[in-house]
Order: sequence, then C-alpha cells, then structure tokens
Amino acid sequence: MSKISQRESVAALTLGALGVVYGDIGTSPLYTMKEVFGHATGIPLDASHLIGAVSVIFWGLMMVVTLKYVVLILRADNRGEGGIMALTALAAKAAGKTPHSRVLLLLTGVFGAALFYGDSVITPAISVLSAVEGLEVASLTFKPYVLPISIAVLIGLFAFQRFGTGLVGKLFGPVIVLWFAVLAVTGMLEIIQQPAILAALNPLNAIRFLTSQGWHVFVVVGAIVLAFTGAEALYADMGHFGKRPIQLAWAGLVLPSLAIHYMGQGALLMRDPSAIENPFYHMFPTSLLIPAVMLATLATVIASQAVISGAYSMTKQAMQLGLLPRMQVHFTSAKEMGQIYMPGVNWVLLAGVLLAVLGFGSSSAMAAAYGIAVTVTMLITTILTFFVIRSAWKYPLWLALAATGVFLLLDLLLVVSCSIKFFQGGWFPLALGGLIFIVMATWRRGRELLINNIRQDDPELLPFIAALSSDDMHRASRTAIYAVANPDTVPQALMHNLKHNQVLHERNIILTVVFHDVPWVPFAERLQVESLVPGFWKVKINYGFKNTPDIPKALELCEAQGLPINLFETSYFLSREIVVPTKGTGMAHWREVMFALMSRNSGSVANFFKLPNNCVIELGTRVQI
Repeated sequence: MSKISQRESVAALTLGALGVVYGDIGTSPLYTMKEVFGHATGIPLDASHLIGAVSVIFWGLMMVVTLKYVVLILRADNRGEGGIMALTALAAKAAGKTPHSRVLLLLTGVFGAALFYGDSVITPAISVLSAVEGLEVASLTFKPYVLPISIAVLIGLFAFQRFGTGLVGKLFGPVIVLWFAVLAVTGMLEIIQQPAILAALNPLNAIRFLTSQGWHVFVVVGAIVLAFTGAEALYADMGHFGKRPIQLAWAGLVLPSLAIHYMGQGALLMRDPSAIENPFYHMFPTSLLIPAVMLATLATVIASQAVISGAYSMTKQAMQLGLLPRMQVHFTSAKEMGQIYMPGVNWVLLAGVLLAVLGFGSSSAMAAAYGIAVTVTMLITTILTFFVIRSAWKYPLWLALAATGVFLLLDLLLVVSCSIKFFQGGWFPLALGGLIFIVMATWRRGRELLINNIRQDDPELLPFIAALSSDDMHRASRTAIYAVANPDTVPQALMHNLKHNQVLHERNIILTVVFHDVPWVPFAERLQVESLVPGFWKVKINYGFKNTPDIPKALELCEAQGLPINLFETSYFLSREIVVPTKGTGMAHWREVMFALMSRNSGSVANFFKLPNNCVIELGTRVQI
C-alpha cells in the first residue's frame, strides 16, 4: 500500500472511530457539571471549587483515559482485538497455569462482561434524556413532553436496528466531528470571558479540591466519574479501527474539545451561577437552543448506537465461548462482518431502557445509577491487564505493579465513590449485570453436565465403528455428517439412525466444531481431518470467538486433506438434547430448571452453522442432569 493510500486509510478509520468510539464520553458534558454541583453533592458554587472540580475532570481525563487506556491498555491486544472478552481470554491463557487460576480469571472477566449489559441499558436512557431535557431550557412548556419525546426517540432507535447501521454509520463520523467542534467553540467563548478558569490546568488545584473534601470526597468523585464513562469503548472497539486511529482521534480532537468545553462550563458558572440548572444549554443563545437540542439528541443517539452494537458483538462472542445459548444473528452488511443485528438482544435491551427511563424519570435521578457498573468493569480491566503484563509480556513483577498500581488505586477510588450511590439507583445496573452473570454461569455449567452425562451413557466411538465396518449392513450412497460436542463417543443421531432406519451411509463424518478463546483462527488452521476406519472420518473445525461459523464453507477445505465431499449429496444429522432437570448432584435445582428452559428455547443449530435447511435431520434424545 502506498503512503498516500495508507494516510487515507488511517484518516477514514480515525473518522469512523470518532463516530463509534467517542460518542459516549463525548456526550458526558450534557450532564456531568450539573451533577457535580447538584444538591446531592453539596459543593459550594464558587470560583475556587469550580476551578478545583474542573481541574479534577481534566486530570482525570489525562490519567484514566489518556495514560491508562490510550497509552497502556491499547497495547494489550489479543491478535488485534480489544474488549474485556478478548483481554480475559489473553489473561487466562497467559496466567492460568492451573485450572483453578484459569477459571478464576475467566469468571472475573465474565463478570466484567456481564456488567457491560447494565451499561448498555443506562447509557441510551441517560444520554437521550439529558439531550431532550434541553427543551426545558428553551421553554418550561416543553417539560411535560420531555419523557414522551425521549421514549419515542429510543423506540425509534431500537426499531431501526433491524435495517442495519451501515447507512447511518457513514453519518456518525461527520456528526460527531461537528459535535466536538461545537463543544470546543462554546467552551472557548466562555473561557475568553472568564480566563481565570485556566488555573484548572494546574494539578495542585485538583489535589487541593479533593483533599479539602475529607470523607465527602467519595460523594464528589461519584459525580465527577460521569466525565470518564465511555473510556472502556476505546479498548472494546480496537479491533474495528486499530490502535493508531483511536489514539489519533483522542489526542487530535476529543481530548482538546472536552478539556476546553469543561473549562468553558466552569467559566460560565463562575460568571453566572444560576446556569447550574443546565450548564451545557446555557452556553447557547436562545435562538440556537433548538438546533443545539437537535444536535445533542443526534449525538446521544450515536453514542447509544455504539453501546447497542457493542451488546450485539459481546453476545455473539459469549455465545461462541459457550457462555450463552444460541440466538438468532442477522448480518446486515454484505461487506462488514461486524455489522450484525440480534432481535432477542435488541428487544430485551429496549425493555430495560424503557424501564430505566420510566423508573428514574430524569437524567439527574439516573445519574445515581450511572457509573457503578462502568467503574467495576474498568477495575476488572486493570486487574486483567496486570496478569497480561506479568505473564504474557514477561515483565518483572515490580514493573507490572508499577504500570498498573496507580490505575488500580484510581479505579478503586472510583468504584467506592460510585458504591455510595447504591441505594439511590446504583443497584439497578449491578442487578442487571448479576442476572446476566448467573445466566452465563448456569449455561456454561449446564453444558458441562450435559456433555459429561452424554459421555457416560454413549459407547466409545472407535470399537463401535470398527464393528460396523465389518458388518454387511446396507449402506446409503450419500455422505452423513454427525455434528457432536464429544468426538470420542458414538453420536446419538448415528445410533438413532441405525436403530430406527437400519441404514448406514457410505461415508460418515464425525464433525466437531471448537471455539477457541482467541478472536480469530487463521484459515490455514481452520480444519483437521483424521481417517478412522473405512467409511468413517473425524473432522475438527476451529473458530475464534469473533469468527462467523459457516460449516459448508469450511468443509470445502476437506478436499485439500484427501477427503473430497460433494455437498449436494450430504445429509447433516443433529442430536437435539431434551434436558430433564433432576434433584441431587450437579447444580441447584432452580439452575437446572433455568438451563433446561434456555436449552429448549435456544436458537437453531442449523441456522447458527449456516447448514442448508433441506439437508438437515434432527433427532431428539432426553438427557437427565
């Protein structure tokens, strides 16, 4: 690639990163300062406290976002992929020397991933509400309509998901560029009128502000943390845009615009303390309020879109890591594999978002719930990064501690500060995350019990098929593919076929699909073929948790390994287990009932693996767990 085309590619990715990655943190100015100086914190609205609070926000952006995420954590990629699932897989592989430590790291990462769903509910709700609340600043007559308009916008956003985000995605970057430009311009105009706010650049003012608060500092930091929510998206979307475009977007536009705007809000409040009711919208003249509300609403929709798309991606990865049952996945772009739509996830998220909007009623009430799930996820990310630095990168212990120790203390401060708001709404995202974690843990443990029980009841494969190969049973002149979880025992579908149809195919393939805890499996390592006895082969297909499984396409690779398959003369035999919960060993009975319910309602195996509908035979079997 030429230098010119490389620069064009980086520029396009940087523009895309602005639209997707920075929507959440970019819309934080809509509500952060209002909450920092709200009645709940009790901070005096005077010049010294304004300078101190803005200084904490500025240096928090430098420490938490710039140093922790942009400089350190973006280096911890798993074959180019980021996000807590990729980081968990990397840390568990590197540091999980024993099964116990590996499981512990996996559970830690899975809990962090589960909390992401709590954030996926709160972010669209608080962002859209805070934008539409600007109508109240324009005229109090709009106040009764804020909630209905917010609900209508959110329903429209989630209803639009089924059409795909490709078209809207092209508009994301330019709109967010305009948004950050507006932030910078409005902030600069206020700073010019009140340049004393520039004292916030001095970190000593941040330290004085925090130390003067005493134990009240946790309440204050619990509000200031709203300025950092969305930082996790930098790492989560690294696989889509790459490290360099995300870093360029942050250093070149996002950080300067946010810093200038927060200082601008501080300058405005120094000049006009009454603007605290909604500092963001008071920075605009009355004639520009409605356009400002429209731009803010569009920006918050984009921020929400990024979180919704992230929930789809996270769910797909969790399914392929064996943490969630199969669900319907629609690919909304012929070119971009990452653009997917999951109806089940979409409507459950919408239900959660509407409950949050109706339950809390305003962005200020919801601010109490916002932050706790995000900060716990940030803390887990730091812990996992320590294990990556120490075990995967092989750095000395002192260096690993030095690299993550300061960030660990910062994250603990943020988590404790947000925990104070637990009874004011902080329980909501934690409850959602806890519920998702229980579902994931139950599904994973249930699958283990199911496979173990099948393994106990089914005969060993090799002796069984060796006896069959010497039998003169009638053989159908087609290829039969038996998809199994355990390739060492006889597939239930094969035994049913022999028992009820009394027929054996000329060519029988025992197929196993394995999802590895890496994002991508190279095409050269996709498939292994092993010959067993005449007429029988084992085929293993390998995928990463971001690969899209396509069995017929993968089977085309068999010919290069000496097993040509005519896919037009192939039948796929699938075993569908009907789970029967029993009291006793295994899991708690209520968890077994939950697993049985999820198993019955999980998506079609044929659809998940892209099997042709007219070539699939499903045979059911009852399994007690």
